[in-house]
Amino acid sequence: MKLSAIANRLPAAGFGLGAIAWGVSTQLNYALAPKVCLTHWPLVPVVSLLLALIGVAGLALSLAAWRADASEPSVNAPTGGRPHKLLAAIGVMAGALFTLIILLHGVAGLILGGCE
Repeated sequence: MKLSAIANRLPAAGFGLGAIAWGVSTQLNYALAPKVCLTHWPLVPVVSLLLALIGVAGLALSLAAWRADASEPSVNAPTGGRPHKLLAAIGVMAGALFTLIILLHGVAGLILGGCE
């Protein structure tokens, strides 16, 4: 199956996958803090990078759905009855926002040692 065929069914993937990855990142950052303090291994940036890739995957699916829907009329047009393109655009923006937040968590893990 082509990426556009999969993405056409998942216009809000950026919102869903990004939110899930952000929630997992937040919980893992708190759970890993004692281990980072003891071992001084940079676990938080590594976990953040992996979860940011999940956020980027959702963003890519939403972007593919948005691009695949180019033949559809605009949502603002009187004939445009499907909110598919709008939902895909919201998925792209939300996926970008959640990925940025996850990466900021990783940068904080580089700056803070975990024992603070």
